[in-house]
Amino acid sequence: MDFKDLSQYIVLAETLHYGQAAQKCHTSASTISRVVQRLEEEVGQRLFERDRRDVRLTQAGLEFKEFAVRTLEQFQQFQRQLHTQASELQGELSLYCTVTASYSFLSDLLRAFRERHPKVDIRLRTGDAAQAVDMALSGEVDIAIAARPDQLSPRLSFKSITQVPLAFIAPNQPGVVADALSQPEVDWSKLPMILSEQGLGRVRAERWFKQQGIKPNIYGQVSGNEAIVSMVALGFGVGVVPELVLTNSPIAEKVRTISVTPELEPFSVGLCVVNQHMGHPLVKAFWQVSEDWLKQ
Repeated sequence: MDFKDLSQYIVLAETLHYGQAAQKCHTSASTISRVVQRLEEEVGQRLFERDRRDVRLTQAGLEFKEFAVRTLEQFQQFQRQLHTQASELQGELSLYCTVTASYSFLSDLLRAFRERHPKVDIRLRTGDAAQAVDMALSGEVDIAIAARPDQLSPRLSFKSITQVPLAFIAPNQPGVVADALSQPEVDWSKLPMILSEQGLGRVRAERWFKQQGIKPNIYGQVSGNEAIVSMVALGFGVGVVPELVLTNSPIAEKVRTISVTPELEPFSVGLCVVNQHMGHPLVKAFWQVSEDWLKQ
């Protein structure tokens, strides 16, 4: 049984006129007649009574009309459902960020994305913030949550999510470091410094020392800002970390911030994507969700 036949049958059943039905179906009256003959053969009942003046539905024809309408409605609903399912984004989207970002603002952003695109699988990798831009550039991930470098590669697109100040932190306990900081004139060249091995935080710290004409005494170099907080909390020295890391650190009460003049230059944290990936449906969708989320 053909859906097109059912559609033309319904038109004839409503108009009860072969000529009008043919006109509405953009076909000929003889074609409509053949459709009726085919359907009557399949049903095994006469569907229409016809004389020179009138075309009337038989009882079987009336019941078949209801069947045809119901069948076509169900088929159209099925087609709409398939179209909706097909239009839903599916696949895997890979992201890279620091542990701090993963349980701070990124969790809310991922929740917003999940609500809009529930069939997309998220593969989240965490690590050192200094590696984020390279992870995006190398194509190892689709999107990186990164600090915007001073010189952004022309291959990258960047969307700022938040501004993050940098802070000097010191141990919140008695010791050599605390004694050095309590002096009327702090000798920064003798303070043991704990800095990132690389990344924008390291660049900002070195720039600050250079502006002050100070050669820093670097005691430790670590990968990951969270590790800097830990080492400072243990009393090993003074560190430089983003305030976002300090705010979310479980040992934040074991360190304190140091006011300095001038203040360290803050940086912008946001989405980092290789330009050629911006047309990918999943990347494009995440970018759009981030824009909508930021407007809230």
